[in-house]
Amino acid sequence: MDYHIKDIDLADKGKLRIEWAARSMPVLNLIKERFAKERPLEGVRLGACLHVTTETAALVQTLKAGGAQVYLCASNPLSTQDDVAASLVKHDQIPVFSIKGEDRDTYYQHLKSVIASRPQITMDDGADLVSTIHTEHKDLMEEIIGGTEETTTGVIRLRAMAEDRVLKYPIVAVNDANTKHLFDNRYGTGQSTLDGIIRATNRLISGSIFVVSGYGWCGRGVAMRAKGLGGRVIVTEVDPLKALEAVMDGYEVMPLEEAAPLGDFFCTVTGDIHVIRKEHFLKMKDGAIVCNSGHFNVELDLEALETITNEKRTIRDYVKEHTLVNERRIYVLGEGRLINLAAAEGHPSSVMDMSFANQALCAEYMTSHAKELEKRVYGVPKEIDQKIAALKLSSMGISIDTLTEEQEKYLASWDMGT
Repeated sequence: MDYHIKDIDLADKGKLRIEWAARSMPVLNLIKERFAKERPLEGVRLGACLHVTTETAALVQTLKAGGAQVYLCASNPLSTQDDVAASLVKHDQIPVFSIKGEDRDTYYQHLKSVIASRPQITMDDGADLVSTIHTEHKDLMEEIIGGTEETTTGVIRLRAMAEDRVLKYPIVAVNDANTKHLFDNRYGTGQSTLDGIIRATNRLISGSIFVVSGYGWCGRGVAMRAKGLGGRVIVTEVDPLKALEAVMDGYEVMPLEEAAPLGDFFCTVTGDIHVIRKEHFLKMKDGAIVCNSGHFNVELDLEALETITNEKRTIRDYVKEHTLVNERRIYVLGEGRLINLAAAEGHPSSVMDMSFANQALCAEYMTSHAKELEKRVYGVPKEIDQKIAALKLSSMGISIDTLTEEQEKYLASWDMGT
């Protein structure tokens, strides 16, 4: 079996960590049990470009239980957990191409190793796998029946491809499921981002000024958790509705230019390019800490930062000190990449339980419905979303009411009124 990982001897440690994560993933475990019996993905070659974490391991084990031939690479150079990669290779016989800290060339070579398996379904987190296939491996298009996409950034890219009529197979936007973005993006990103910042810096959040750029579901989560730790939160936004919501949620809202001299911590979660630029770095106070929790590191204009840096050094793991031309020191965390995965372990498994349940069920859906679908981006079917929410509640020992026949009739009518 072909694979490329850091160290196969890490496998036993990784196996225990995967087991620990899986204990908090009851919905995915139920799907895995059914998949093992029904084998809905029998013989399907599935190429996955995802963060190689303990939670992802539980997902690919589920896909394999369903009969899929899974090939896995990382969706970010710093998001791999090397012991997990080793365990998947040794204990599950799943080809993995992923090493934490891999350079850009190795990252794309790993992508191409997965593409070499000639996948029939792609499972992406950021759309690098899909875009590479579309630009460099067009000969595979006839074999691919469809794919899924995990994150906001990837969905944006894929919708742009569909709008330009260059998307050559259907994609289900897993990120758009309510049981994904309302929980994974908000509670998962919120907790894991603060976890990564604290692990990297060991600095106190309480009493500090914490600037969050972007108030989508991820930004809401980061702001909520920073506030919960005692931070004085400022939100910067370009969308008036989101900015208004942040105000109503009790945060200060202002342009980044005004926030730059005030912040002790800065975290971008916008999905856009060059959010924090040279003019912002130059205004920051001495000792300001800057990081990103959006999918790609382009949210920080690191090239511009280099042009105003006189000296730099790594002062702690995942902390690079830039001494600027104005003699102030700026600290960039995790090379500007996803700080929750670069310096921590990513989202807690209990929230990824719902996200990856969506991935597994959408892979099953794609297998059985691909011939009916057009070459565009689809939302997750409502019945899948509702089923996952119900299973999650059940696993938590929570029951809810059901509508009476009278209530159902009232909601479906127009003539009952008052």
